[in-house]
Amino acid sequence: MPSGLEQLARTESPRPLPDAVCLARFLAGLPDPRSRCGRRFPLVPVVAAAAAGVLAGARSLTAVLEWIADAPDWVLRAVGFTADPFTRKITVPHPTTVMRLMARLDGDALDAAVSAFLQARVAGRSEAKSRWRAIAVDGKQLRGSKAASGKPVWLLAAMDHTGTVAAQRQIDAKSNETPAFIPLLEGLDLEHVVITADAAHTQHANGAWLGDHKAHYIAVVKGNHPTLLVALKKLPWRDIALDDKDWTTGRSRVEIRRLKTVAFRHLDYPGARQALQVVRYRKDLARGKTTIQRLYFVTSLPPGAATGAQIADWIRGHWKIENQLHHVRDTTFAEDSSKTRTGSLPRAMATLRNLAISIFRQNGDTNIAAATRHHARNPQRPLTALGLG
Repeated sequence: MPSGLEQLARTESPRPLPDAVCLARFLAGLPDPRSRCGRRFPLVPVVAAAAAGVLAGARSLTAVLEWIADAPDWVLRAVGFTADPFTRKITVPHPTTVMRLMARLDGDALDAAVSAFLQARVAGRSEAKSRWRAIAVDGKQLRGSKAASGKPVWLLAAMDHTGTVAAQRQIDAKSNETPAFIPLLEGLDLEHVVITADAAHTQHANGAWLGDHKAHYIAVVKGNHPTLLVALKKLPWRDIALDDKDWTTGRSRVEIRRLKTVAFRHLDYPGARQALQVVRYRKDLARGKTTIQRLYFVTSLPPGAATGAQIADWIRGHWKIENQLHHVRDTTFAEDSSKTRTGSLPRAMATLRNLAISIFRQNGDTNIAAATRHHARNPQRPLTALGLG
């Protein structure tokens, strides 16, 4: 590429990066699964280049490899590849080499590095300075994948309600989500954090562990805790004042949500300070049918620690992990259509998608598909987002 055109291509995006945190610094601690003999290409540039490709919209490992192969020399230098001392040309690893390396990565270490990078990006920003931070926990099956057991890969993730993935862990199946709850959150700074999860994670051990780690929870109570559920239903809700009311319209329906909260000393759940009732009225405008649903929760938040509007927002916000993460990985990145099955590849690709989606959310993007197209038009943009150039 002529020098003038190369300089034009490297012109920075008009949307400045909020900080200059470099992904390569966090990837430096990744264990290299290869033997020392025959390592031609360092590990960090390979993973960093793959991450840049995903930010540019690569939906598969093949697309990632094509992005790396087409990248100009200045991009390859930025991610960490070096020129051959004799030919002075920059070469990239063969696609098979990249595939084998990514398939042997330590998934836990990669997720930890990506999480640390994302947390460093938001450190000191206004979101991080608010008193409370909400994190949702939920699992997702990678339908087109296959683990060593022959079953599809299942991943349990923790996502900040603002859209940043805080942690991810691979489990054997959905039934194994419950024992993976505590290991997933270990190592995270949970002070002033409110954890939301589905009913499977409403377990006494989880509630006690969160209390020991200065975290709070909003736990939904369903049939897996029949005694507690009956006790909540028997509370005099008719006499309790309304704490929050909200309604939304869209998709040919109107939904009204009413929240009531009450302090209760004898809830049979570790650290529980309040009982919550949410009543949802949903009217289908097309069919004229109205449904009413009553949900019950317990929370360790003491009375007055958060407003009714905040609590209602956290309860609704739990499903952001499904809508803004898992659904986006399926639609924008075609995750469930992927047939990637080798070793750690399915998990590694999911981690890189988490990284891309989290960066876009941190930058204020709401349309992730448009954000990937924006980054695809100029190779400098993914490098800047990753702090690589």
